[in-house]
Amino acid sequence: MSTDTNNFVNAKKVTLTKEKLEDLYTVVAQLYLSDARPWVIGYSGGKDSTAVPQVVWTALSRLAHAQISKPVFVISSDTLVEAPVITGHIDASLHRIAAAGKEQGLPFSAHKVRPELDNTFWVNLIGRGYPAPYSRFRWCTDRMKIAPVTKFIHEQIERFGEVILALGTRRSESVTRGQLMKKRAERSNLGERLSRHCEIPGAWVFTPIEDWQTDDVWTYLLNVPSPWGNRNRELVTMYKNAQSGECPLVVDSSTPSCGNSRFGCWTCTVVQQDKSMEAMVDSGCEWLEPMLEFRDWLAATQDPVRKKETRDHRRRNGRVEYFTDSTGQRKLRWGPYTLDFRRVILRKLLEAQVQVHSKGGDRNLELITIDELVRIRQLWRLTEGDWEDNLPTIYREVIGRQLDIPADDWSGMGAAEKAVLHEVALKHALAPEMLTKLFDAEREQHGMNRRSRIYSRIDEVLATDWQDRDSAIAGIGTLDVAEESNGSELI
Repeated sequence: MSTDTNNFVNAKKVTLTKEKLEDLYTVVAQLYLSDARPWVIGYSGGKDSTAVPQVVWTALSRLAHAQISKPVFVISSDTLVEAPVITGHIDASLHRIAAAGKEQGLPFSAHKVRPELDNTFWVNLIGRGYPAPYSRFRWCTDRMKIAPVTKFIHEQIERFGEVILALGTRRSESVTRGQLMKKRAERSNLGERLSRHCEIPGAWVFTPIEDWQTDDVWTYLLNVPSPWGNRNRELVTMYKNAQSGECPLVVDSSTPSCGNSRFGCWTCTVVQQDKSMEAMVDSGCEWLEPMLEFRDWLAATQDPVRKKETRDHRRRNGRVEYFTDSTGQRKLRWGPYTLDFRRVILRKLLEAQVQVHSKGGDRNLELITIDELVRIRQLWRLTEGDWEDNLPTIYREVIGRQLDIPADDWSGMGAAEKAVLHEVALKHALAPEMLTKLFDAEREQHGMNRRSRIYSRIDEVLATDWQDRDSAIAGIGTLDVAEESNGSELI
């Protein structure tokens, strides 16, 4: 496929000329040949992250075969809650990149990184009760985006010593991003093209299109064919349908998280309104509507007035905590979602999945994976006192089939035993949940060779504030509630 610039067209606001583009190809090739460090290119499927690997690909395709000496890894981050339309586009693109790289004898390989099971959105929100993320408590970004990408980069650093990260960040995207890129350049000791990564030792950052304007990106993509066979004009349709921008590959805390209605997680509750998903529904993807309705419902749980009905009166450390707001009012600092409400969330999520299928969505699409369901069940059973084992029942009632789950290694503790335990606890004026937690602590350590942890677990249970919800609320003198002054304390 032709990769020359003969058809390059200048638009009214385009500052990128054929000469500048040729100069960039030369710089990329020289940088590639300058050392043995492999390259890692971040790919999120949007315009900027498509332009970068295309520029690099074109530059390397002009080198002699003997000069192709080191790998170029194209990586994409899958949080498991990406917008399905974007996921399909990325998967197809990665497949073409891998196939075309092999066919053309170029060193490109495609990789998709995912969060570890215990770091996924649903395991933390439904399994552990983390509240829906909001602007001051974005617990999802580090676990679901930064950690998987950083792990992949560290693996390459361990293997090769150092790596070069080629990213699609541009100065013109925002004032903040431009300032961050300027600071990176000022810290560079390898010339103006490379700068040390601010958080990953052994990683160097290369931003080949940092000076491009948005019109430069579009003109380049629409006039220079994709070397791996993508139809770049489909990107225009995707952006038009979503009325949004791409969600960048997040490699550190300085990379802006999506928000602002960019392409990204369909579950994102950081934004007040998901205009991207709404636009996709309006453009013909009606099967996305149940997901949009679920997201809006989940976002509504952030309303301070609703915390009394959705959140535990204890923090994750088991303590009842109060704080004084700016007006001098004493208020309760709410904890994670209650187990009862998490059951409601799971049921609504599975119902949304069924509705997506019935409206014409991919019947293989899972809004929550089986592995996540199994892990959530373990957390509920072992740490939340869910002796009734509600999750398989919810799954069967909504999905209509049994959940394939491994056999338990602890038997005899179910709903009947829990009812007896609660009856005994109330008879002796004890908190029923406390006895349940003590049994759970024993179950957690059952069968282990070393059981020293059991003593600290017992201490944790006994140190928990076991006053009931009404008593905790009475302690504030008012039923008014407010946002946490420091959301990170939830963890």
